[in-house]
This record gives sequence, structure tokens and C-alpha cells, in this order.
Amino acid sequence: MSGKFVRASKYRHVFGQAAKKELQYEKLKVTNNAWDSNLLKTNGKFIAVNWNASGGGAFAIVPIEEVGKAPDQVPLFRGHTAQVLDTDFDPFNDHRIASSSDDSKIGIWDIPEEYKFHNHVDEDGEPIDIKPVKFLTGHARKVGHVLYHPVAENVLASSSGDYTVKLWNVETGNDMITLKHPDMVTSMSFSYDGNYLATVARDKKLRVWDIREEKIVSEGPAHTGAKNQRVVWLGNSDRLATTGFSKLSDRQIGIWDAFNIEKGDLGGFYTVDQSSGILMPFYDEGNKILYLVGKGDGNIRYYEFQNDELFELSEFQSTEAQRGFAVAPKRMVNVKENEVLKGFKTVVDQRIEPVSFFVPRRSEEFQEDIYPDAPSDKPALTAKEWFSGKSVEGPILVSMRSIYDGSAPSFHEAKRPEQPTTQEAALEDKEEQAKKVEKPIGESKKEVKQEALKSPSPVKAASPSSTINDVLKEDKSINNLLRKSSDIDQVNHAEDPSRDTSGWEEADEEPAPIEIETTVTPTDAKKEQTPFYNNSPASKVLKPEPVSIATDRTQEGSLPQKEKSPEKPKSSEQEKPATHSSSTTAATTTIATSNKEDSSAAKTSPKSLGLKQSVEKLSTLVLQLEDVVDKLMKANLDKDERLFELEQKISELSKLK
Repeated sequence: MSGKFVRASKYRHVFGQAAKKELQYEKLKVTNNAWDSNLLKTNGKFIAVNWNASGGGAFAIVPIEEVGKAPDQVPLFRGHTAQVLDTDFDPFNDHRIASSSDDSKIGIWDIPEEYKFHNHVDEDGEPIDIKPVKFLTGHARKVGHVLYHPVAENVLASSSGDYTVKLWNVETGNDMITLKHPDMVTSMSFSYDGNYLATVARDKKLRVWDIREEKIVSEGPAHTGAKNQRVVWLGNSDRLATTGFSKLSDRQIGIWDAFNIEKGDLGGFYTVDQSSGILMPFYDEGNKILYLVGKGDGNIRYYEFQNDELFELSEFQSTEAQRGFAVAPKRMVNVKENEVLKGFKTVVDQRIEPVSFFVPRRSEEFQEDIYPDAPSDKPALTAKEWFSGKSVEGPILVSMRSIYDGSAPSFHEAKRPEQPTTQEAALEDKEEQAKKVEKPIGESKKEVKQEALKSPSPVKAASPSSTINDVLKEDKSINNLLRKSSDIDQVNHAEDPSRDTSGWEEADEEPAPIEIETTVTPTDAKKEQTPFYNNSPASKVLKPEPVSIATDRTQEGSLPQKEKSPEKPKSSEQEKPATHSSSTTAATTTIATSNKEDSSAAKTSPKSLGLKQSVEKLSTLVLQLEDVVDKLMKANLDKDERLFELEQKISELSKLK
């Protein structure tokens, strides 16, 4: 059974690795402002850091190659009269950056061509501060976030405390479009083609805007928790991912249809954990991997997005917490070492640590399957063209092979994913209705991992004076293992028999039903069925196939009790009289882990991270369950032999009398 529930994916073994000490950036003064932004931004050549400066706000620019300790006095980008809250690099100009501030202004800055972080000084050796090229004014209150357009050059979005999002023509300095919200926007993300903007605000609603029409095309309630939420558009698709909190302060992820938000999230929220830090999402369109960086903790979780579901890959763990994080453009990764993401994290507000994620492969050839063409630094439209209504299908893409070879870059326009014809779509809909895709059972990831790592305690050998019932009462591991076996059975029941489309590899051999015979008194043999509720706050009640078991009255409540299913086939359980003793009778208890129930009767539950990815561990528990069952059967046989010997001795003694 080992390896039965292994999901096929080329990204299953992606791992994160922090840079060595000598390749980090030290002695920095990261701002201690409590505003919710990423604090860092990078374009692969420079890193922008919101600086802890006096006399108005400032930020610093660190060239990627200038690692090591910062000088005592550093050149700063000064000009704002209040704290700098956010920055963003122009995707089509490596030497241009925008900043937003508490002074309600947006600064546009040009990085000097010969700029050096360690040696940008005047004749007296004093660092030279950089002044802005221009300020964009129009917001009435502080500007919390700035975000450049992914397709058109010189188009910038900004969100403000005046409850608006403005779209600017940076070239002319004019705000061209204003999107009015009922509350302050906490996060925003452009669609792949740049025609739509997704926003989440403090009114806990998720909205998608047709930007140039200045109207909402879809909106609905998102996460219910009080803390800020984040949103990211999932690449070249019509799906969104949000991170937020439940009312019980569970950290959650939601997947949404961008143009049907009012219908709710797709399949239920994923519960991550109960930490207090906001999750910063970053999506890699080329590999379909969603990275979640926790604010205030050292973890970076990452998941593969496939068929509207998230599949947990792994987790980068560190004892050094981060407050800020930035991701470089995909074209800047090290293709020769199979690096799929290059990131930078703050450490104790004094250091920046590069963190890279790799796909482990031995081949030294170009890995075409993990490096599709990536967005380039060439704009597809001018600001004038975009504001006038012209659209494209996406950014100009650059060939990653040309980057690997070191040859002249090869560019081409992005294309939308091929849409199925009406007939094909109808056929797919019919297949989807007939197929029940397995859903993770709604337990929190933390609980599942803890239980999966527990090993059942060995069953104590039955002494001549003990019975199998005593063994069952003393050993609690059998209860936990039975619960795991039942949970795996639920997953099997929710899966369509045609396993070739489910994305799961399965062994050819099916496990045979396991039967355990125990001795109980007939008056005490009782079957009680009570509903089994999921403890996860983000999940609904799941009604699994019941496990029928007859046990001693003293054990009631110790074994998992399941709700009786109205469509369950008749039980194959049969009671047989025992022949060993006149004072006891035997009842046969059958525990079957077969999955012959009709898949159409299976029920799905909202997803909680971890179980689908932990079923391989659970299969190990089933193997351990079989070992326990073997021991119980052996103990039962030993008991029968001792009873038989006892009866013979009693008859011999009676004859002697």
C-alpha cells in the first residue's frame, strides 16, 4: 500500500535555501513603521528598502551585487515630508521607481546610471541624496500602496486613505481614472492583461474593476476576520487568491472566480494555521506555484495551483522572522541552477537575506518544462494607447531559453489560454457533474500532521487472566488508527472510479477487508451511531461511511462514532455463537475498508490544507493498523486455546471427584 496516494507533480520536491552570511546585506535600518506593506521591492538589479530615517520619509536603494555591511552613512532617496509607506519598480525601466507616502504624495525617482550604495559620495566624502523627478498629487490623504501596470508603460495605480484608487499617467502627471471605494483599500492586483484590477478593502469585500469603465464587474464578501487581507491575481487566468483571517483568527486562503465573486470562494477556505501575522502572497505564473510569506514568522509556504485547488508542496522554515519580502521578476532567476524563484526577506529590521527556491534536477541541460516564456521588460502598450482603450492579451514575453544560452533575447506577444468550443465545454461540464473530485477532509493542517506523526503504542500481550476486551480497553492506539482508516475510506469514496483523470497514482492491488473477531456478552453488544463533526472552524460537516463495531459496554465512546448514512448498503456483519465457554458468547465484528460505495453518494467538504498531501502518511498508519489487527487476532487465538485447556482441566477435575 505504500505509495498508493502519491500525487504526480514535477514540483513536489521544490526546496528553499537561504544565502550564506557573506551574500547577505547587513547593517540596514529598515523602517519600524507599522503600515501594512511589503517594506521591500526588487526588480532583480536593485532592492528598495523603506528606511528608518528622520526629517521626513526616505528609502534606500541597494544594488544586488553590493552585498555585505552597509556604510555608516548611506545615500537616501529623500523628498517626502512624511514616512514612505510603499515603493514599486517600473517593470519597463530598471532605473525608475515610484514611492508613496504619508504626506499624500507619490514620488517618481530615477536611479543614477553610476549609482553605488557604498560609494555614492561628493568631494567631501558625504553621501549624495537623490531627489525625485516629480511628485504626483491628487490624493486627499496618505497613499498606502503603489503598483505599476504590467502591460502599459508609465501607468501607475495608487490606493489612498481617501478611499480611492487612482490610475496615473506618469508621463504627464495626471490622474486619469478614479475608482471609489466605501473604505480604505488594503491590497490590489492587476489582471494578466491589465484590463482589470482586483482590490480588497477594510469593509472585508473583494472587488474586481473594469478599470477604464470605472465600474465593478464582480464583488462579494471575502474573509470575515478583522485584520487586513491580501489579494493576488493568479496569472493568465480568471482566478484570484486571497489571504485573510476567520472570525476565530485562523489564517486562511481563498480561491475565487474573478468574475463571479458573489457566488463565493471555490470550494471553501483553506485553513493554514492560527498565527497572527498577515500572509503575503506571491504567485509564479510560469510554474503555477503560490508562495505565502508570513509576517512576523520565519515560514514561507508554497502550493501548486491546479484545477482550482491548492496542493501543498512544502515549507521553508527559519528561526529568523521576516517583516518584509520581495520577489524578483522571473527573467532574473538563475536558470542554470534550476532556480524558480528569487526572493529577499528582512531579518530583525537590520539585514536582508536572499532566499531562493530550486527544482532539484541533475541534468545540466535547459529545463524547458519548468521555464516557459516569462514577462519581459518591453511594454506592450504606451500609456496613451492604454488609456484610449486599446488592449492586448498580456505582456511581451521573453524566451527563457535565450537567457540560458546567453544569446540575443527572443520576444513574442502573450496569448490567452485556448478556450474549449461550446461542444467541448458541454462535454466537460457533463464529465464534471459525473465525477466527484476528492476533497481533503476538513481538519486543520497542524492537527493532521501531529496525528500522522504519532505511532500507535504496541498492543500488550494478553496474560492468562486477561481477555481481548481488556486489551482493547487499555490500548487507545487502535481507536486512533480506526479513525484514520475511516478517514482514508472517506477520501476513497469521494473519488471517481476512473482514476486516470484524478491526478493520483494508485497501486493495482486493492487491500482486502480486515476482519476482527472479539468476544463480548450479547446483552452488552450495542451499535451506537452519532454524528461525526469536523473541528475545523472553516469546514462543514462531513458524513463519512460509518464503521460498524460491536464492543463491550465499558468501551462506549472510546471508539470513533460516525453518523449513520441513509444510503449505506446492508452491513455484512453477522453474529455467530461461540463454542468455547458456557458463560460467554461470541460476536463477530467486521471492519471493512473497502470502497465499493457508489461515488455519486459521496459528499465533499470545504478544503483544509494538509490532508490530501498527508494521505501518504496516513497509508502508513493503515499498515500499522494491520499489524495491530494481526496481534489482536493472534491474542484471540491464544485466548481460545487457553479456554479450551481450562475446560479440559475442569472436566478432568470433575471426573476425579
